[in-house]
Formats: sequence, structure tokens, C-alpha cells
Amino acid sequence: MRKELFVKNRKDFCEHMEDLSFAVFFSGEAPHKSTDQYYPYVANRNFYYLTGLPRPNYILVLGKNGTSTFEYLFIEEATDFSEKWLGHRLSKEEAANISGFDMKTIFFLDHFEFFIGNGILSDSRKNMTKVPHNLYLDLYRTQVRVKPVSLLKMDFILANYPEINVQNANPILDLQRMIKAVDEISEIDNAIKYTQAGLEAVWKQAHAGMNERELDALYEYASKAAGSNGVSFNTIAASGANATTLHYEENNCIINDGDLVLMDLGCLSGPYASDITRTFPISGQFSDRQKALYSLVLEVNKQCIAFVKPNIMMADLNAYARKLLAEGAKKLGVIENENDIDSVYYHSVSHYLGLDVHDVGTYQLPLKPGIVLTIEPGIYVAKERIGIRIEDNVLVTETGSRNLSQNIIKEVADIEKIMSH
Repeated sequence: MRKELFVKNRKDFCEHMEDLSFAVFFSGEAPHKSTDQYYPYVANRNFYYLTGLPRPNYILVLGKNGTSTFEYLFIEEATDFSEKWLGHRLSKEEAANISGFDMKTIFFLDHFEFFIGNGILSDSRKNMTKVPHNLYLDLYRTQVRVKPVSLLKMDFILANYPEINVQNANPILDLQRMIKAVDEISEIDNAIKYTQAGLEAVWKQAHAGMNERELDALYEYASKAAGSNGVSFNTIAASGANATTLHYEENNCIINDGDLVLMDLGCLSGPYASDITRTFPISGQFSDRQKALYSLVLEVNKQCIAFVKPNIMMADLNAYARKLLAEGAKKLGVIENENDIDSVYYHSVSHYLGLDVHDVGTYQLPLKPGIVLTIEPGIYVAKERIGIRIEDNVLVTETGSRNLSQNIIKEVADIEKIMSH
């Protein structure tokens, strides 16, 4: 990723802040797991979007003062202990080269509280002509009763400066992140290519009698070997009736001869995600019934991709998919009445994709060029032990759409051919 993109992202965010405001973003840290074990570190996506730095414990400060803005970065200082035990720590120069910061505005973490108190909130007013009125924070909440991390981190200020108005930075960043830059689309393209490599490895080795976890492991190995930074979410490897459970993640059943296998999976290129689903017959050949249901979902997948264009609402896309699936399911005798489609199709056909698998953004605005979304119709017939979903990743263009995952096969003949090992 070019540092110019992160410079632009910070500039755009500052333009949308109110005057006499400052913003603080935290890169996050790895949660504790057990005794001396920690979960893998995952960079706060908003912090990464503004800096390009997937490093724990960093802090970004942005400010707006009339027509001028300022930006400061606080990073961990490398020590002999940290380098020996934890590996290389970025120098100020390396951080500047990645993020586009002026090295003069990069400090070590132990300077952060002093800077906030004396550089922004004190009467010296070194960075602002007046004490700021607003503090922008990432207020994302995992649950209603869970306090945002940023509020906990900034409690030392909020408890002592009650006159400061806390503003939510997320609505600004959600709208920014909806529209993907060229570099971001390139990263998503890479993630899709890694997913393709993983899927093709699965198809070439999958056979009846395997355990679902073997397919999970095959996919993760092959996609990482191709260059992926890992899976973008827990892989779903669901065979037979398991495929009718939307978020089945156990992946621990033997795959029986004649089963369909639904694999919903994705990769990371840097922190950018892919999200692909393919369904295939473990025996190598679809039965007539499986082929009929699969062909319905495939046709809806194709028609929905063709339906995508600027200025349509996501609700229109969902309604279109639902209508097509209902008509087809009735013809195939899956349902008696089109209004019963909820019994065999119980999710939306699309969501945004980017730094998060279910990426941020509002669904109350029409689609615009630069948005990347999924197209994932499905049908789930529990009494027949059949679950089918076909998911592609699609870019909204100026005139329509482009299927970024078009090279991952999904035609019946192509699936059967690659499975004929």
C-alpha cells in the first residue's frame, strides 16, 4: 500500500471533523488468552486505515484548528528486551516511511499523556489557538453493555475535562471506508487469488470419508502457501445437513459419499479480506436433484451480479434475489408458496467487504462506484440434507459491476471436472 493513501485518508477525516476538535485512535493490543498466552494481534481497522501501521499499542492523534490541521503518532520504543523476546520494533523512520508522517511528529508512547495535557489541553495551546471543544473517538461497541476501548483508554482525560464533548468518529470513517481506493481493490484482488489457490487445492484432494477439518486444514495450508496472511474468518466446511446451518464452524464430521460440501472461506492480503463460498459434490458428480438446486442458486448469483450498478439500494438487491429464489424454489417443489422462501433462504444476499469481512458502511445510501460487496444467494433444504450457497466478491463500477472472483470456477461442468481426480 502506498503511504500517499494513508496521508489522504487522514486529510479526508480531518476535513469532516468539527472545528476546534482533536481525535485519538488506538491500534489495539492482543487480548489475553490463558496464563502467559495471548490471542493473535489484530490491528484496529480504523487505525490501520489512517496509518497503514498494523502494530500494537500505537496511538494516533489528529486535530483541527480553523483551516489548519495537525497529526502526531506515538509508537513503542525499541528496547534490548523487546527486540530479543518479541522481535523487531519499528523505528521512527520506518514508521514514517509506511504511514507518510513527518518524522518530527512521531514520538514514543511515554510522551503521549504529557502531549495531550500540555500540547492540546493546557493554556500553552501549542497546537490550537483555543482549548478544543470536541474529542473524536472510535466508539465501536461489540455489545450494548460493553464500553468502547477508546473510552477506557481516554478515561484519564474524560474524568478531568468534563467540558470536552465526545464525538463518535465512526460515522465519518464508515462513509470513507465504503469507497475503496485502487490500492485497496488490489489488496482484495490478492486475497481472492489466495482463496482460489486454497479452494483448488481442496478440490483436487477432497474425497468421501475425509473429515471436514481436513478440508479446513488443506485450505488454510494452501492459501497461506500461496501468500495469504491467514484466513479472514473461521472457515466453514459443512457437508450434508451441516450445510443447512448458516454459520456452522465445528468442521468435525465425516463427509459421506453423495454429500454436497459447502465451504465459506476467505483470506487476508495484509488486513484486506476476501469472502467466497463454493459448493461441490464430494463424489465428483452432482445428482440430478443436487444439480437442479445448484443451478437455481447459480443463476440467481449471476443475475444478481448483473443487477449491481450505481444508485441502486442494497434493499433492492436483496428483494431481487429473494424474488428469483422464491420463484425457482417453487418450480422445484421446495416450497409450495413463494412467501415461504424464508424457510429455505434465511440471510441477505450481500454485505460490504474490505478491511472487515462484514465491512463498515451504511445501507441507507445507494451504491456508488468503488464499493466492494458480496453476492451470496443460497438455498437450504434440511429434509434433503442439502445446503447450497455460491458467493462472489463484486466491485461497483461507473457503469455496472465487475466480479473480482470470476476466476474461481462455479459452473457445474467445471466443478465436476476439477473434482474428477
